[in-house]
Amino acid sequence: MKNKLHSGDSLPFLESLPAALVDALITDPPYASGGLHIGSKNRSTSDKYQNGGTARKYPEFTGDHRDQRTHLRWMTLWLAECLRVMKDGAPICLFTDWRQLPLTTDALQIAGFTWRGIAVWDKGEGVRPQMGRYRNQAEYIVWGSKGQMPNERDVGVLRGVYKEVVKQKDKFHVTGKPTDLMRDLIKICKPGGLILDPFAGSGSTLVAAQMEGYHWLGCELSEEYKAIAIERLAQLKGHS
Repeated sequence: MKNKLHSGDSLPFLESLPAALVDALITDPPYASGGLHIGSKNRSTSDKYQNGGTARKYPEFTGDHRDQRTHLRWMTLWLAECLRVMKDGAPICLFTDWRQLPLTTDALQIAGFTWRGIAVWDKGEGVRPQMGRYRNQAEYIVWGSKGQMPNERDVGVLRGVYKEVVKQKDKFHVTGKPTDLMRDLIKICKPGGLILDPFAGSGSTLVAAQMEGYHWLGCELSEEYKAIAIERLAQLKGHS
């Protein structure tokens, strides 16, 4: 059960997996942070996150409309299943933004993980400038492990801050993460291990895993984004 991208909702997918299967979980779930009230939260994801005036349009994605209470409950549900399917000592990395940073650290711990820190993704100074305010140029990776995390995993010292700008030629999702960022980030997994991403989106985690010699397992609800991910993975095989 490796190097497969499944279709559908993440929770039934996770429930179908056997226990103690994967060596790391690295994912970028919906943040549910775009908007301060229910009306703005229910706007389309392209309206909330498409910025910079680019003419390129990306498919919509679901699950980004929840309020704080329902988002915490939802996070806890699927994270508890992730705990079950991960091996003892396996690392977990969750992307989030400043609005949902406290909630994400809570959800990680409620689900039973040990919270170990926060890494920073510096997106560069060209992101969302606002006069008289600090730039929102960073997103965060909340990370931890399933229980004790042994140092003897043949993994070196990893960076705490990753500076990587978003390049349009490498952007396949409205909230997509750069491939080079993911190639660095996934190195927290033991060499050759199986990396799980239950919110695969356009496949950046899976592509990075393939490029760096890891095995991978993913799930994506959007058929449009799944097709993009499959195409990206196929292109890798075509160049290998």
